[in-house]
Amino acid sequence: MVIVFLLVVVSVLVTANWYLWRRLFRDTTRAPGPVRLVGAVLLAGGWVVAVTAFVAERAGAPFWLQRTLAWPGFLWLALSLYLLLAVLAGEVVRPLLRRFLERRDRERAPAVAATVPQPQPEAIPAGAPPAQPEPVEPPRPPAVTPAPSRRLFVSRVVAGAAAAAAVGTVAHGTYGVLRGPRVKRVTVPLAKLPRTAHGFRIAVVSDVHLGPVLGRGFAQRVVDTINSTQPDLIAVVGDLVDGSVRDLGPAAAPLAQLTARHGAYFVTGNHEYFSGAEQWVDEVRRLGLRPLENARTELPHFDLAGVNDLAGDSVGQGPDHAKALGDRDRARACVLLAHQPVQIHDAVEYGVDLQLSGHTHGGQLWPANLVADAANPTLAGLERYGDTQLYVSRGAGAWGPPTRVGAPSDITVVELASTR
Repeated sequence: MVIVFLLVVVSVLVTANWYLWRRLFRDTTRAPGPVRLVGAVLLAGGWVVAVTAFVAERAGAPFWLQRTLAWPGFLWLALSLYLLLAVLAGEVVRPLLRRFLERRDRERAPAVAATVPQPQPEAIPAGAPPAQPEPVEPPRPPAVTPAPSRRLFVSRVVAGAAAAAAVGTVAHGTYGVLRGPRVKRVTVPLAKLPRTAHGFRIAVVSDVHLGPVLGRGFAQRVVDTINSTQPDLIAVVGDLVDGSVRDLGPAAAPLAQLTARHGAYFVTGNHEYFSGAEQWVDEVRRLGLRPLENARTELPHFDLAGVNDLAGDSVGQGPDHAKALGDRDRARACVLLAHQPVQIHDAVEYGVDLQLSGHTHGGQLWPANLVADAANPTLAGLERYGDTQLYVSRGAGAWGPPTRVGAPSDITVVELASTR
């Protein structure tokens, strides 16, 4: 089954890239030549760099090599996606543009013919002998360079517009990530919250994804943004890193500057288990965050609990809601930190009042939001499941391409409200 899946994926990629080469390079040139060859090398080379970047990251290659490959490789993934979408959209425009040009040429034809001077017969005086016809030279064709055919012109216009749209989309989406996440504020009423805790603010940050692309400078922007909100508590709900403590320890160092009256807490995401979860739990503890590994702490006004990510099952460290929540006083309000929204079903079973999650990135790259929405109970924002509410952050960073389209990054300040 794995082999069949890989063959299907490779077939789809080859077909899509052949289609891109045809529309962007073959159809826009008159004959085989260097432009077509450069196009083939560009498309194939982009995918070679992208795949190599992923392999280098997963295989733990030297970090300098990971950083060298990550920028061009991961950006190529985003660019190829939007090139394909733009070229497909061009298929709708192509016949319309051709029809417009044909109609314009038909309308111009009579006007052009009317402007061509017609030969006038010479006047012959009365009584003069008839004029002898002069030899007529055959007409010579005009010495002009032939214009490209209508089909070639349309192909060039559509290909140029598609390339410009794709590059512009990726550039704007990348700028949106690199400038840092924006602050979003949400008020969540909790029936069990005492009046003395009304207005309690939790800064929720997820999916920072420090790695070969997003490094120490990005971490500093995230920390500064969180601290600027002056929260009562900070919740880091997983996918902090994509790499080892050895490589990314310096990038994560600004986390030691996080400041909140009731401290900063951390739970693992699936990417921590790709990066050495135990080492990262120790590292964030050293930086001053408190990991909640299937554990609970009783704050003055409510319980705060955290469970490991589902990916921890692969190493015997999966989520254990019974350990974190089984013996708690259900008369007290409870906030649960869990990386994946799908963990809401266990939260409902254990009477949790509010679950804070991330993981989805809000889809990150449209139209991937359609897939992410189908795979998660909530893609982004606040929803209610019985007596339990779920808030899902779009995340602060990005995975793979450092680009977001239709899913802006955020750090959310969740303000708890008492209904009493």
